[in-house]
Amino acid sequence: MNVLLGREGVNPDTPNIWGQTPLMWAAARGHEGLVNMRIGREDVNLHRPDNTGKTPLAYAAQGRRKEVVKIVFAYQEADPDNPDTWDAAILWCAAAGGDEGAAKILLEREDVNPDKPDGDGRTLLSHAASNGHEGVVTILLGCDEVNPDKPDNDGRTPLSHAALSGHEGVVKILLGREEVNPDWSDAPGCTPLFYAASYGHEGVVKTLLGRKEVNPDQPACWRQTPLSGAVQYENEGVVKILLGREEVVPNKPDKSGKTPLMYAIRNGHKKLIALLQEG
Repeated sequence: MNVLLGREGVNPDTPNIWGQTPLMWAAARGHEGLVNMRIGREDVNLHRPDNTGKTPLAYAAQGRRKEVVKIVFAYQEADPDNPDTWDAAILWCAAAGGDEGAAKILLEREDVNPDKPDGDGRTLLSHAASNGHEGVVTILLGCDEVNPDKPDNDGRTPLSHAALSGHEGVVKILLGREEVNPDWSDAPGCTPLFYAASYGHEGVVKTLLGRKEVNPDQPACWRQTPLSGAVQYENEGVVKILLGREEVVPNKPDKSGKTPLMYAIRNGHKKLIALLQEG
């Protein structure tokens, strides 16, 4: 590397067809020595993004290379909250990738906004919750600036994303915060319970039903109830859980007039048909 960098005509910051520079590759793979060799050169742009907008620091954070993150941060021109980067990719990658160490390093900086939304209105907490990273979720919830119930552009809160993805541990952590509404409806009208029921996440369904604020028969998306969603997607375990609740009306129609039994018949699911007829 030293020999190459000493040759005339060798550009140490030449990108490949994806816009990735040698510094990005070195950062992503945790090669501290190579990063040090390039980062101090005037002909290497520390802020240079690839074709997706990710900077070398983003590659280090995404690759869980904490030592490289520290090296890059030693250069004050590295702005972890730069609006020109890919959705402030440095910290986003740490949160979405579940790297607790990198997240802690980044959040110690005064110039990092831990509650800054991306272009879709999603916060770091939203991404971490969606990916089931309990450690990062806990770290972010320890920041006073973080709103644990902040909805994105579609009206989905971190709890909604965690419920949709079936991350029971994250759901429990978020429900431990008073600010979190366990029965929140997003823009289409879907609640965390509806998402969990529709996707067959039995553990999350049981956890949410443990909260008195949660209506197990509340019409959600397209006036479908959680039971309708569970039947439509043939989640037998969830159907049994919901039918065990007195508040649930087994034959409640949705906006199109279809009842849970109709969905079961349409799908030809004999077990669900029998369960609903018994219910």
